[in-house]
Amino acid sequence: MSDQLPAAVAVPEGTPVTPRYAWSIPGFVVERPGMGGPEAWCYTDKWTYLPGEEVNVHTHTTADRYSLTLVRDGVTPKVVWSVADLPGKAHPTADDAYAAGCRWPVAHSFTIDAAWKPGFYILVIAVEADGRRHEREHFLVIREPRPGERTPYVLVLTTSTLTAYNDWGGANAYRGLGDDPWADVPSARLSTQRPIARGMIRKPDSAPRSANPETPARGALPRHPAYEWAHTHGYSRHHADAFWATYERPFALWAEREGIEFDILTQHDIHQDPGSLTPYACAIFVGHDEYWTSEMRDTVDAFVDGGGHVARFGGNYVWQVRLEDDDEVQVCYKVPQDDPLYEENPAKVTTAWDWPPIDRPGAQTMGLTGLAGAYNRYGSAASRSSGGFTVYRPRHWALEDTDLGYGDVFGAAPTCIAAFEVDGCDFTFRRGLPYPTGADGTPDDLQIIAMCPAVFGEEDRWGGQVPLGAPIAEVHGIMALLFDPMPDRFDGEAYGSGMVAEFTRGRGGVFCAGTTEWVNGLRLRDEFTEQITRNVLRRYAVRG
Repeated sequence: MSDQLPAAVAVPEGTPVTPRYAWSIPGFVVERPGMGGPEAWCYTDKWTYLPGEEVNVHTHTTADRYSLTLVRDGVTPKVVWSVADLPGKAHPTADDAYAAGCRWPVAHSFTIDAAWKPGFYILVIAVEADGRRHEREHFLVIREPRPGERTPYVLVLTTSTLTAYNDWGGANAYRGLGDDPWADVPSARLSTQRPIARGMIRKPDSAPRSANPETPARGALPRHPAYEWAHTHGYSRHHADAFWATYERPFALWAEREGIEFDILTQHDIHQDPGSLTPYACAIFVGHDEYWTSEMRDTVDAFVDGGGHVARFGGNYVWQVRLEDDDEVQVCYKVPQDDPLYEENPAKVTTAWDWPPIDRPGAQTMGLTGLAGAYNRYGSAASRSSGGFTVYRPRHWALEDTDLGYGDVFGAAPTCIAAFEVDGCDFTFRRGLPYPTGADGTPDDLQIIAMCPAVFGEEDRWGGQVPLGAPIAEVHGIMALLFDPMPDRFDGEAYGSGMVAEFTRGRGGVFCAGTTEWVNGLRLRDEFTEQITRNVLRRYAVRG
């Protein structure tokens, strides 16, 4: 596939066309055993460890020998442990390993040394084949044994969104099943006991993001640089959709350069331990945190009610999921009528938080929702917008020392911090200022600081002949299954808004940047994005 998409095919008027625009087109790498070439993958029995705990590593390789290396990631990555010349072995792997897990035996174990600093670690498996080194990676987190003593901040990794997008083994929450490679048929069940798709933990810093920094010329076809790059270079089609390499890592590097220390937990940790956030003053979420269990939300809500703060530099808050089978399987049917709990326990049905029987709108926790117009500067979705946020409340504390005034735009193209997927709320204007209507569960005291345009999906203007990442037709279909009757806020054109907002809850508070791409402003050192981030973290360093 070349870097430039082919021209749309001319179709005679009146000819029925089956859309073939899905980006699951043949040619993308979907990793699984038996795909050819050297194979080497690994995964661990869990994702977080305390000093002194044993790590069990499950491996599969077609090479005779392999090595393992553990690297603490950061501005200067540091190797803390390695072992070489381990005997390699390939193992039978079920066709549905994406759902059932790989079930490979433990190949090697090691103990977390008390001298290793808490943080994010990359576990690299490597083999030599045909004179070349072949590597793949997994991750683990070393937790602080004395939480809250070293720092008031904890970064919570978006492991539920990782699980949803990870297509290692053949499928994820978006595609991979069925006989038609063009059709997007998702798996409702996804296992944590498998490797992670290439590009979600490590990739070149130059890899394109899902937001498009280029403003298209008149008549240009929509571009999706992240997908085109993945197709060309052999990475997962979903490399830029989730997790460390795209989202949390750029934030971690920026914070390290700023001298800001933080501990790390995962969403699975806060699911399993309701008190896991209590020792901290501020919980940080970065990038793409689309999927949550009700237990994760309970932990965050109780933390904020008790005086904690949430600094959410992320976007696209949409889906409720469940964890089953000792929390090793994530369940998300999306279409509520497909969930086995549809009749017996509607509140636990895995679909959008705003589905009426759940009765827990996403905006109640984060102030904003992904169901307010999700896309900006993505393919054909608002492709020529500024890509930044327009300021409406310049006197808000989050904008102190920024020199931003009413109507100013920050983070615009080519930085594009208000891009890819964004969160907003139903709102109205009074005397030039935006106010939430509350129709979608938004807190009464929500302050809308800045805004950007957003749409619910990509409009197909090419008769199904051009690949699109988020066709609006799919959004209309799921909305029809979620709401009957359709709420007034979804009437008319499928337009909305992304927002930067803040509100108080109980004795604590929440700042919500409302965009997956906020971190790109930190990565590219946009001075306004940086200063706002500093303001939020400084204010949220103390409870209450």
